[in-house]
Amino acid sequence: MKKILFATTALVATAGVAAAEVTFGGYGRFGLIYNEGNDDVGEKKTNVEQRFRLTITGLTETDAGVKFEARIRFQTDDQIGGSSNVAQRSAAGFAVSSGGFRLDVGNVSDVIDSGDVFDYFGYGVGLTSFAETSSNFVLPVSGFGTSGDDSLVSPTVKARYIYGDFTVAASYTRDSIVSLDDPLTTGTDEFQIGDEEWQVGVGYSFGNYNIGAAYGQSDQFNGGNNDFWVVGFGGEIGAFGFTAIVADSDLQDDISYGASINYDIGAATSLRAVYSDNGIDNGSVGDFDFGRPTYAVGARHSLGGGVTLAGGIGQNTNKNIVGDLGVIFNF
Repeated sequence: MKKILFATTALVATAGVAAAEVTFGGYGRFGLIYNEGNDDVGEKKTNVEQRFRLTITGLTETDAGVKFEARIRFQTDDQIGGSSNVAQRSAAGFAVSSGGFRLDVGNVSDVIDSGDVFDYFGYGVGLTSFAETSSNFVLPVSGFGTSGDDSLVSPTVKARYIYGDFTVAASYTRDSIVSLDDPLTTGTDEFQIGDEEWQVGVGYSFGNYNIGAAYGQSDQFNGGNNDFWVVGFGGEIGAFGFTAIVADSDLQDDISYGASINYDIGAATSLRAVYSDNGIDNGSVGDFDFGRPTYAVGARHSLGGGVTLAGGIGQNTNKNIVGDLGVIFNF
């Protein structure tokens, strides 16, 4: 993501003292999105898609070269009927790094979501990446993001160390916290509901390829543990790029697997495809089916200046045709 310096870098006129800076970065996107299943909930099949994301990052460095970082995010998204919500904000995430070691604390990604050891999401199809390698997987993966005004975000601690071509990482998320209005009082009650989680992972890069694996466990609020694992492999062969993952957990019937590919047909244009099976047996709740594979194809074309025309079409896990088309621009 291209970073734009927000203000003049803060320089201290003392020898050996490093610079501090604040940067703004993010993206905007808008277009049209289609979901055949909207009929089932009384909504229009085609709506306006829109998102604006702004991430603010503060960086500084000690005399010894230790880097400190903090960031927050603001974001608006499309809602029912294509309207936009008022910008949501995030809890803060922090990081300390030196050499090959990095420690993240607060509202930060866990091992799987971070991409430290392998790519969990792959080449997303469409303007909104409505289909990804891990679409509909049921692993307890969490990352840095925005929340509602009254939300409380459970802190995550993640440590990563890179040594040559090897990467090792571990993360821990404390018990989830839920904030609920108590109708008998004028205040808000907070509850811990469990779902404590930890993950460990290792990755190895060789040439244009990467392979990695992660294992974890989450304590469920209703008792018992959910053990899970995932293995990922990806790389590039000339104009062709690919990712593939397989995973399993105590919450699914079978092993889940997914793959995505990207092929550059020119300097500015690429084709993408995704197939993802979440490992849940076909079933239904009322009028809704679930547990079916997700697959999609799409294309992207660079218009220059960080602007990309993107779109795709496919089928989601509810067996509904979905698609989108629009532009996305980074800043």
